[in-house]
Amino acid sequence: MNKRIIFLSIFASILLLLAACGTDDTKTSGSSSDSKEAANTFTVGLEAGYAPFNWTQLDDSNGGVKIDGNAEYAGGYDVEIAKRLAEGLGKELVIVKTEWDGLVPSLQSGKIDAIIAGMSPTEERKQTIDFSENYYTSNFVMVVKKGGPFEGATSIQDFSGAKITGQLNTSHYGVIDQIKDVQKQPASDNFSAMRVALESGVIDGYVSERPEGISASSANKNFAMVEFTDGFKAAEEDTAVAVGLKKGSKLTEEINKILAEISEEERQEIMDAAINNQPAAE
Repeated sequence: MNKRIIFLSIFASILLLLAACGTDDTKTSGSSSDSKEAANTFTVGLEAGYAPFNWTQLDDSNGGVKIDGNAEYAGGYDVEIAKRLAEGLGKELVIVKTEWDGLVPSLQSGKIDAIIAGMSPTEERKQTIDFSENYYTSNFVMVVKKGGPFEGATSIQDFSGAKITGQLNTSHYGVIDQIKDVQKQPASDNFSAMRVALESGVIDGYVSERPEGISASSANKNFAMVEFTDGFKAAEEDTAVAVGLKKGSKLTEEINKILAEISEEERQEIMDAAINNQPAAE
């Protein structure tokens, strides 16, 4: 009799354990709702500090999008392109503010789905990530002090002996070597820092792309943009920008189809609007 009681007790314990496991399984399957939610979002990484491509603002004016986990908003050309892509994909746009050097690692780790940050599809970057078709193409310029000795420059060689910099890990910084006897300064982490350095006289100029040059000179009356008749030699991949995507991403083909529907005229209109809408502090 006692053996039967012991057996029944053991059997009851086993049933309780199985019930407990079933509860855990229910919780696990419940987490699939999180995955479903993630599948309905298009998460984009950008600096929010490279006007007019992208910037940080305090509200949703001019189409600004709330930055994930932040009280601020992101605006600019990249944000407008990201909105078009999210709409075409049928997903909700999520903007993640990320330092430049953290963009590729964030993409590779799955923290973001795409980089839309004025990034050029260079051969070096293509070794680690994929790119969409280009969504903008520009050319290199120099941003200098207005009324200074370099405002009237027409050739990059006019900057011989000048203190020049560019952003870290960009083709902007690499092309500085084309200037003979230039005093190449340490690369800067971001454009805000370069503008401060230029304003204070730490540097004589920095290399940028035409939209940012227009943006800088529009935002600060002390700055001027120099375009060259004898300029930097660069491949199209260095002056174009494209969407960065994870290697083998299924999004690449879909994004290319959406980008193909945005005409060159419309892209320029979006850029012109971004230049006009940039915050004065940028």
